[in-house]
Amino acid sequence: MPFFDGVNGRVHYRRWPAARPRLVLVFLHGLGQQSADYHRFARAMNRHDIDVWGIDHAGHGLSEGETDGHAPVEDLAVDALTLVERARREHGGLPLVLMGHSLGAGTALIAMRSGSATVSAVDAVVLIGTPPQAEAWRIPSPPVPTLALHGCDDRRAPVESIRRWATGEALVDLVEFPDAGHDLLHEPVRRQVARTIVEFMERRARAAWPPGQQEGDSAASMVRSIVSAIAR
Repeated sequence: MPFFDGVNGRVHYRRWPAARPRLVLVFLHGLGQQSADYHRFARAMNRHDIDVWGIDHAGHGLSEGETDGHAPVEDLAVDALTLVERARREHGGLPLVLMGHSLGAGTALIAMRSGSATVSAVDAVVLIGTPPQAEAWRIPSPPVPTLALHGCDDRRAPVESIRRWATGEALVDLVEFPDAGHDLLHEPVRRQVARTIVEFMERRARAAWPPGQQEGDSAASMVRSIVSAIAR
């Protein structure tokens, strides 16, 4: 099992390798979760050439740390960027997307504004169920294209907060899902969520790849395949 030395002890991470990766996704889970909760999502992604790396935040999963609550978000952000750096070294030439759910979304925001040189390795950000602290703490949006996904019936992080946060942010696309709550990747709406994520990542891949170096699969074909896989 892979670990690295984090801010608050040994940090476990999980990798779902793609046979012929075209994109890299680094995933940060939410409070009380762990990387193992996302096997279905990750395997659907790497079946279609997306290499997925997922962290266990300090105090979660197999990582060391206090289990009541969570370590300071700033510490989690340092650990997240350590994993980004590992993924970058493995696949330095591929577009890399940093994705976070709930606590992981807040961690991604802090990481992207940390001033670390590793931030330059991130081509885009995906946020799911972004906590209201993003608005309350006036955290700026990431300096890269950002997709924010939110359920309109989210009771843990009411959608009104992310609406206000995203207003006027040129690099942020907010997509809302009616009749959906906080944990979008585990709800019936996950097909639509998967489709939206894949389309966003494909756009980032097309922007990152020089002309003539893109893979042959069309974006539409890739979207249909991943949506079908994640729905199983």
